Amino acid sequence: MNCARYKRNSGFSLLELMVAMALGLIILGAATQMFTAGMKTSTLVSNRSNMQQDLRAALDLVAKDVSMAGAGLPPGGLQLPTGAGSSISKVACSQTPTCYLSNSKYANGIVGSAPAVTLSNYMFGVIPGASNGMESGGPGTIAATGSTPDSITTIYVDFAPQFNLYSATFLNPQGTQMTLAQPAVLPPGGLLPATDAGTGIKVGDLFLVTVPGKGSAVGEVTTVVPLNVTGATITFANLDALNINQTGAALGNMAQIVPLPAPPAPLPAVQPTVTAQRLLVISYFVEVPTMGAPRLMRQVNGNPAQPVADNIVDMQFSYDLCDTGYTVATCATIPDPIAAAQSPTQIHKVNIQLMGESLTNTGKSSQSMQLSTAVSTRNLTFKNRYQ
Repeated sequence: MNCARYKRNSGFSLLELMVAMALGLIILGAATQMFTAGMKTSTLVSNRSNMQQDLRAALDLVAKDVSMAGAGLPPGGLQLPTGAGSSISKVACSQTPTCYLSNSKYANGIVGSAPAVTLSNYMFGVIPGASNGMESGGPGTIAATGSTPDSITTIYVDFAPQFNLYSATFLNPQGTQMTLAQPAVLPPGGLLPATDAGTGIKVGDLFLVTVPGKGSAVGEVTTVVPLNVTGATITFANLDALNINQTGAALGNMAQIVPLPAPPAPLPAVQPTVTAQRLLVISYFVEVPTMGAPRLMRQVNGNPAQPVADNIVDMQFSYDLCDTGYTVATCATIPDPIAAAQSPTQIHKVNIQLMGESLTNTGKSSQSMQLSTAVSTRNLTFKNRYQ
């Protein structure tokens, strides 16, 4: 046998195969690690991008409502029912009735110093809610941060349906019922019916009613009935979910502004121009569902709260009240103006801070992000410094 030929035709040795397999496993392991790291990075980037988009959308929505705060309200805000026979009205409550905040009340306290004024059941364009941003009945803090978020309520007129163009008429001296009728001459584009399924009047809506020489008052709609197809008859009955309609209150209710005709003519008679406009009372807070992550909630008038963004683990507000009459070192970052004996009508700017948290697919790690913005409250106090 030719030994040289035998050696030429022989295969790999066992040692060579083992070395090759070891090298192959090392390369395969490195490639697997690189692929896994790439997938984790891709997941983190994707989660962070989604979290940023959710946070930015939520921040934009809050900022939009804050920027409108006070629009259409009487200068300085509005007194709700007060005096003998009155009780505190509610904010951030639905028709159930479910109140979503531990302190679901309008402003109370002492504001100002020259002179100091004691307020009770007062409606400002902004109602701060320092450390009052957790849904009532849930945990007191958010586990991820160990802190309690703030809430905020903004109030402004809903200009979209143009209810101010309707002819408003009280039907009784108590102011518990009124009609809204479309004008004979419609604006370009017309007006939707007052009871339109989308933008029309609903139970739980709040209306700001103004009578020249008599002032303004707010009522909560308890029933609404179509009137001549385009209009509506609305009722502001007592025992409403938000406790706004208080016919027995000494001051601040609808009865105080009803333009009574000269006796013996009954209502309705020729009345001064009555203007009715729908208010939007919008509250933001954080809910922690039984099963799920914390989420930002938005609640309007007397309607159920709706989620607007998931994985919101903190929300903080502070207020800039700096002016010539209030110059303390912290005047640009006041968390609670009323606690500082200052009126919310002095708010020049609202500082908004939201924090979001996102879990990875494995649930073993998380990442957080914080976004902030500042919004000028152009509809509250305005001072022309150039005059």
